[in-house]
Amino acid sequence: MVEEKADLAGTNAGSLRLRQATDQISSLIFLSHSTKVFSSKWKLIRSKLDEILSILASLPPELQASADNNPTLSGIMRSIEETTDCSTSLAQKCIEHSYTGKLLMQSDLDIIFVKFENNVKSLSEFINSEGLLSNGNYAIVVSRPAPAASRDDIQFYVKDLLCRFKIGRIEMKKQALASFNEVIQEDERYVKIAMEIEGLVHILMKFLNSKDIEIQEEALKSVATICGFDSYKTVLVGTGIISPLIRVLESGSDLGKELSTRCLMKVTANSDNAWSVSAHGGASALLKICGSGCDDAAGGELVGLACGVLKNLIGVEEIKRFVVDEGAIPMSIKLVKSKNESSQISAIEFIQVLASANEFMRGMIVNEGGIRVLVRVIDPKSSYSSKPREKSMKALITLCSDSIGYINSLKNHNFIDHILYFLQNGEVSIQESALRAAFWLCGVSDEFKKAMGDAGFMPEMVKFLDAKSFEAREMASETLLRLVVVPRNQKRFVQNDQNVNFLLQLIDGGDGNSERKY
Repeated sequence: MVEEKADLAGTNAGSLRLRQATDQISSLIFLSHSTKVFSSKWKLIRSKLDEILSILASLPPELQASADNNPTLSGIMRSIEETTDCSTSLAQKCIEHSYTGKLLMQSDLDIIFVKFENNVKSLSEFINSEGLLSNGNYAIVVSRPAPAASRDDIQFYVKDLLCRFKIGRIEMKKQALASFNEVIQEDERYVKIAMEIEGLVHILMKFLNSKDIEIQEEALKSVATICGFDSYKTVLVGTGIISPLIRVLESGSDLGKELSTRCLMKVTANSDNAWSVSAHGGASALLKICGSGCDDAAGGELVGLACGVLKNLIGVEEIKRFVVDEGAIPMSIKLVKSKNESSQISAIEFIQVLASANEFMRGMIVNEGGIRVLVRVIDPKSSYSSKPREKSMKALITLCSDSIGYINSLKNHNFIDHILYFLQNGEVSIQESALRAAFWLCGVSDEFKKAMGDAGFMPEMVKFLDAKSFEAREMASETLLRLVVVPRNQKRFVQNDQNVNFLLQLIDGGDGNSERKY
């Protein structure tokens, strides 16, 4: 009975000591936020204090209870308590500006940081020696909070995961990263709270450089999710995330490269980051991937993503010149002819962006056979799906708009016939793209108006006057107006009584629609 009471007293003493140390550290963290000087050094110190708190919280109850009886843990706790006491005194001096000199205080804070860093290492070594973060009973200590959990519960859970990032063995790190990815993808509150914890981004960057492929891939999933938030994207870039992303792009696994390009796609949506990507060799790495021309599903997806990032980068004139000098135009035209739809679409969009730049770029694209390749995409006999065809119509309009010579070459490649075919037979989305192309063509010249009238465009425009889409009705109305300006088309139009009767019915509708004006 006496022995049981003694054990109970020891247990209570151990738990009490741990609570007191935790309270002491929490008080120091709170106090340090009031310091107005040496803020960067106190920020580093707080990051170590957070790590210590997270590690102590992850200790199983029986080990917490033995904090006084275990010589190793007791020694570490004593060191933490002494350093915390000293730090509290320094924090008070910083608040009151009562220190003797800046250099001396900077030196003292550096010493404190090193001591706390050593405490973290000692705790990590102790936990690993006890086997607590292997695949044993304490693989998961903190359960995932319920959907309606409080902010404090979420923060405690995330800090526990970050603790495992830092001190867990390799399998524990993977498990913790997978759990982290699961919660940040399902609930954006976890992203916000995680990004408020100092050191998270640095840990993820360290994982991106890991030799373990699974660790690297899980870290990339985390970064890809965080990149989806504009405010955090800036933090990631400012911390230096682009360099490790480029390294993965150059030498990572296939999945790693795909995830890296997805991150870079989000990051380069802001053209201010384009220079940073290019400066780290990103443009060259992306061109190399695009040049591989993979047609299989996985490789084609990567090529399409890489081409999409390049499209973002060429918003900067100097980068545009570089990628063009490196063969981006023939490369993109080759990709249009690939068998993978993702690559096709990204390449067509890339060509359109280049074509919108200037006359010189448009000339280079045409000289490389750009018109012929893009028209082939919309040839009904080709095997392309609707999406690349829609993109190709838009790219051709951009490419040829400023040159009657380029527009005439469209006629030679049966562009008019292809547009008419999709007006008559296409799905709704491609019909609308074809309608825009027809609207554009009939504004080129009377010769094109005559050719379109001879081909049979006017009856199709009449049909679209009754379309559900307001935009389609309006474009069809104005296209028809442009076509019937030509006398030959007027005669052809009135030869069909149904055309005139249908127009009269629309006018008599009296609903004030804009197409009635036309």
